[in-house]
Amino acid sequence: MNHPEVDCSRWEEADRLAALRQYGVLDTTPEASFDDLATLAARICDAPMAAVSLVDAERQWFKAEIGLGVSETPRPASFCAQAMLSDQALVITDAQRDPRFADNPLVTGAPHIRFYAGFPLKTPTGAPLGALCVLDEKARPEGLTELEALALKTLAQQVMTQLELRRALLERDRSEQAAKLAIEASSYVGAWDWDIANDRVIADDRFARMYGVDPAAASEGSPIALFTASIHPDDVERVREDIQTAMAGEGDFLSEYRLLIDDKVRWVLARGQVYFDRGGEAVRLPGIAVDITERKQIETDLAETARALSESETRFRVLADAMPQMVWSTQPDGFHDYYNARWYEFTGVPAGSTDGEGWNDMFHVDDQERAWTVWRHSLETGEPYEIEYRLKHNSGTYRWTLGRAVAIRDDDGQITRWFGTCTDIDELKKLEQGRELVSQELSHRIKNIFAVVTALVALSARQYPEAKAFSASLRTRITALARAHEFVRPHTETSKPTIGATTLPAFLADLFKAYADETGAPRVVIQGDDAVFDDQAATSVALLFHELATNAAKYGALSEKAGQVALSTTLEEDRFVLTWTETGGPPVQGAPSRNGFGSSLATLSVQGQLGGRLEREWRPEGLRIVVDLPATALARRRAALANAF
Repeated sequence: MNHPEVDCSRWEEADRLAALRQYGVLDTTPEASFDDLATLAARICDAPMAAVSLVDAERQWFKAEIGLGVSETPRPASFCAQAMLSDQALVITDAQRDPRFADNPLVTGAPHIRFYAGFPLKTPTGAPLGALCVLDEKARPEGLTELEALALKTLAQQVMTQLELRRALLERDRSEQAAKLAIEASSYVGAWDWDIANDRVIADDRFARMYGVDPAAASEGSPIALFTASIHPDDVERVREDIQTAMAGEGDFLSEYRLLIDDKVRWVLARGQVYFDRGGEAVRLPGIAVDITERKQIETDLAETARALSESETRFRVLADAMPQMVWSTQPDGFHDYYNARWYEFTGVPAGSTDGEGWNDMFHVDDQERAWTVWRHSLETGEPYEIEYRLKHNSGTYRWTLGRAVAIRDDDGQITRWFGTCTDIDELKKLEQGRELVSQELSHRIKNIFAVVTALVALSARQYPEAKAFSASLRTRITALARAHEFVRPHTETSKPTIGATTLPAFLADLFKAYADETGAPRVVIQGDDAVFDDQAATSVALLFHELATNAAKYGALSEKAGQVALSTTLEEDRFVLTWTETGGPPVQGAPSRNGFGSSLATLSVQGQLGGRLEREWRPEGLRIVVDLPATALARRRAALANAF
């Protein structure tokens, strides 16, 4: 089947597929050399997904993949099928806005690709095979930095170097097998018998043709000079010395040399045994000659590939030294044995002084034990390493740094190396601290307002004893609103409310205390399945139900003394459904002509923050609202950690 994306003047699809199959890589098991390159591409580009993708006839197959979780996808959905046609990187900053990919199932469905950057993988003759790519579920309007683009290109070249090495090894194996079969069938092997005393060589047809001698003359016997005349001039003297060495020694003759016939060069391996008379004189030298031209060519290709691999390794080290991050790696047991130039520039320590366990002395004394604990856990479990700590700068001060590392594994799942980075986040930390101070100050002022209002209500109650019950009820409402404020306001990592294992019904019951009746009985009755939720969902949940309760108190069921709200919570497989049903309030005449700010805010909280759906039913007996959420929406931090490990 032809595919439109590869219809070009240089390559037909059949030729491209034939070139791909020469590498013998499709459907092979994972290999550390390719996994390392995909991991490094993901790290350098700060992308959650990366792959070495090879485009087959009807699919794209991943020789290495990070974060995708699949070994192949259908070719029509392949980004890399487009990327491989260019000579430069293909960068899609937002796939949803790109007409080529907006309807792609990998964009509309899992893994929800938004950003893609891929550099083509091409054979030395230009045949497109696939791409080395990085992907993200978030759009990146800025695309790739110059350094990231250079890194992707360099790593793609190293992928091709690895593939070329693999192809050369396969060719060598095939050649060795062919040589074995040839020897067995005698199709590449010629035999001779040299009568040294009479200088006559009797040879078979294959040997004669190999040396450009008439087979009839060879079968009758001819002087050895007739055969040696075909030896390459640069090898003649060496072959003569090999013969003399065999005659002067134990009689073993072995020599590799070139034959030059009709301006064509072929390599042969000649092996024989000298026989001596009773006086010790050499009288016979029979043997065989094997044509090894193909093997020699493959060895030459291997040498060239090895040289290219060495050059690629050198480019990698140059690239690592050019990175703005500190790059390091360790042996499987955690012994640090490599740091890039950025590490030594940042720390100011002599090269090699932080190898082994010396790196821990670079941390602030208050962070050392914590860093060791996290690192030991990763070494024991193989889980990714991530921690923030203070690292000693060359100025003598300590700067906040984000340390990350992942394990590189072999085909058997055994860890072969750890690869990590350190990123200077000191300025970011200072900005966070500044924002936290402003947030805390704002929260403090708001809480003071609640306190002042509560005090004013209490003071008024003392002046008007007949309003004591009203005062108590109002103070209860104000207290509940103040608590809700703690969850609604923006938080930093240190100022966020710690709710631990607080359940959703418990939190909502506390939030709805402000709407209890005169006896303290709840007017919002909560029933159904329980759910644990965390602080990341608390703000959105508080905003949603604060707005629903406020609107119900103004216009709905809670605006009437006999009105009530039933809130049911139901866990349905991977969904969590909350149903808000108002009864006993003013009759509902139908949907309002326009949505107010509160309604819009409630919808935004559900759809934008919690990733769910919100539906309103304006029934005559009261408003009914159904909130359909992913089960993980209420505990996003826990779900993220589970997916990470």
